[in-house]
Amino acid sequence: MSIPGDPTQPDPEGHRGTVSAKEDAKWLQWVTQQFETIAGENEEINLQEFKTALNVKEPFFAERFFALFDSDGSGTITLQELKEALNLLIHGNPMDKLKFLFQVYDIDGSGSIDADELRTVLQSCLRESAISLPEEKLDQLTLALFQSADKDCSGTITFDELRDELQRFPGVMENLTISAAHWLKPPTAQPRPYRPRPLTSAYWRNHRSQLLCLTAYVGLHVLLFALAASAHRALGVSVMVAKGCGQCLNFDCSLIAVLMLRRCLTWLRATWLAQVLPLDQNIQFHQLMGYVVVGLSLVHTVAHIVNFALRAQSESSPFQFWELLLTTRPGIGWVHGLASPTGVALLLLLLLMFVCSSPCIRRSGHFEVFYWTHLSYLPMWLLLILHGPNFWKWLLIPGTLFFLEKAIGLVVSRMTALCIVEVNLLPSKVTHLLIKRPPLFNYRPGDYLYLNIPTIARYEWHPFTISSAPEQRDTIWLHIRSQGQWTNRLYESFKASDPVGCGSKRLSRSLKMRRSQRRPQVSEMSLENHQFCNIKCYIDGPYGTPTRRIFASEHAVLIGAGIGITPFASILQSIMYRHQKRKHICPNCQHSWREGIQDDDMKLHKVDFIWINRNQKSFEWFVSLLTKLEMDQAEEPQEGRFLELHMYMTSALGKNDMKAIGLQMALDLLAKKEKKDSITGLQTRTQPGRPDWNKVFQKVAAEKKGKVQVFFCGSPALAKVLKGHCEQFSFKFFQENF
Repeated sequence: MSIPGDPTQPDPEGHRGTVSAKEDAKWLQWVTQQFETIAGENEEINLQEFKTALNVKEPFFAERFFALFDSDGSGTITLQELKEALNLLIHGNPMDKLKFLFQVYDIDGSGSIDADELRTVLQSCLRESAISLPEEKLDQLTLALFQSADKDCSGTITFDELRDELQRFPGVMENLTISAAHWLKPPTAQPRPYRPRPLTSAYWRNHRSQLLCLTAYVGLHVLLFALAASAHRALGVSVMVAKGCGQCLNFDCSLIAVLMLRRCLTWLRATWLAQVLPLDQNIQFHQLMGYVVVGLSLVHTVAHIVNFALRAQSESSPFQFWELLLTTRPGIGWVHGLASPTGVALLLLLLLMFVCSSPCIRRSGHFEVFYWTHLSYLPMWLLLILHGPNFWKWLLIPGTLFFLEKAIGLVVSRMTALCIVEVNLLPSKVTHLLIKRPPLFNYRPGDYLYLNIPTIARYEWHPFTISSAPEQRDTIWLHIRSQGQWTNRLYESFKASDPVGCGSKRLSRSLKMRRSQRRPQVSEMSLENHQFCNIKCYIDGPYGTPTRRIFASEHAVLIGAGIGITPFASILQSIMYRHQKRKHICPNCQHSWREGIQDDDMKLHKVDFIWINRNQKSFEWFVSLLTKLEMDQAEEPQEGRFLELHMYMTSALGKNDMKAIGLQMALDLLAKKEKKDSITGLQTRTQPGRPDWNKVFQKVAAEKKGKVQVFFCGSPALAKVLKGHCEQFSFKFFQENF
């Protein structure tokens, strides 16, 4: 009875009623089959087999459920005992199910729950949800729930008191009656994400620029192919195909590199062309064009091979096939007959670049292979100039732009070496770097840069989102997750020992840096794993991203998954600084007020920030920043608060799981009492499990704060789900490539 899958997943069917008789029969049949598989010939399951079947982290619940299922106390569960227990949990009335829950908590079977028993259960709930809290906090949770339920102050909780306490929490009793056997359900296929239909208005609104550019791209290729083929129709079909493909390749091979001109693209984002051109999809178009180049090159080569074979078979030809294909003797081409040899060399270089650009190479710790082979575009351009008589004309403008950008980038990035002045090693192997900010380094919230640290890798440049706000004038923040060869080396170099340059006059430098700050910075740094350094580095940038559009939105929904919060950290800090700038205090009565937040640069009426993390430690990255934002919001009247935080922890079991009902109730009670969440320390209560995106977007749509734009940074899998939901609600969707 293994229960695969994530228990925090929402109900795939999306219903909140009882299952049909047909589904009941199917489920009981599955249970019977699983039981027979595990039980073997003796047709009984012992405790160890039951623990394995339940697939729970904490043995406490398996032991309690086993003891309650084992009605005769024999130490094993028969199929009949299992069916009786499951029938009660599924088809029994609410009181029957509540009695079962009460028995789980009543460890000694005395008929009441004392404080120590409740603490034991809550401790097991914490472990099952991968939540780590100090012993004092566990005691506070226990007392909060115990004192709330123990109405008569008798020192124990009776069944009636537990029932009354559960009824105080909306939805808890309903969840209990529906999902009492949730942990024993068979694996169910996850629902397919909503797939937007290309003909809908919502799909067109989100993909208009991409579709128009793709149509223009295909149409241009058809035109170029037709013109080149018709001009050579007297030379046969194979030559027509080769020339048609060659003309398309002239266009593609000259334009493909332009799509990666980051400075030009960043400049274009500030113009009206950003509304017309799909600048956010430049990498996808670059990859698409790469596939087209490979395909056209193969067809172009095959067509020429066919032509050479036909010519070699002709009695009038003085050349053999291999001479036509590999030598300069036939004089094919406009530069000393180099067309054939350069064509072969081009195809080999192209195939090498194509193979080494595959995801299995780039994401398996072999970035250097991808990087160095991708530099083959330089010899390829030279070979293309020698290969085709017209290629230099196509390359003239794109090539000039390309080399100008590269030259400017090389000069700017290598002009002055910068210093990494502070390093902080954060949970989940995240390295927080503070880099001395150059005088003319101006960026916008959400921008990114390329970083080179010679002591880690002399020739490697890697892109990272800037997590500090532009208003922080002295340092640039980078939060780098260890997820690859270079990032792991970076983290380990600081973790293993004091790197070169760290520790030298560190206290003097630290005091100097802090005194130079124009305003106190929000920082989540702890003194532990904190180093003051003077390590040389180089940066190239800044470069723009889709998140630049956030301040022009009316209602922005920011969704970050894990370290995907980094671009939004910069944006949220920038919002905080702008609010502080608008704050005024009367010199006489000390009354404070803020000007309206809308201006030409920031039109936001509402911001919903959603942060999804797998575990508790991941929230430590930016908790202090979020705390400061909440404090600023607390000063505003309720109707004037435009920033709303939503925190989700996917490893935590939700209220629809019997193993977590007590814990979630205790967390709610303590959060209400202390006015802060026990998991993160924020005022915002951390929600267990994954968001129900339908409910999230329904709430956003109901607020009617203006046109909704959703910005996401995180895994591609979640991006597809969010994009589908945005199509359903007619929200504009932007994704940062992360």
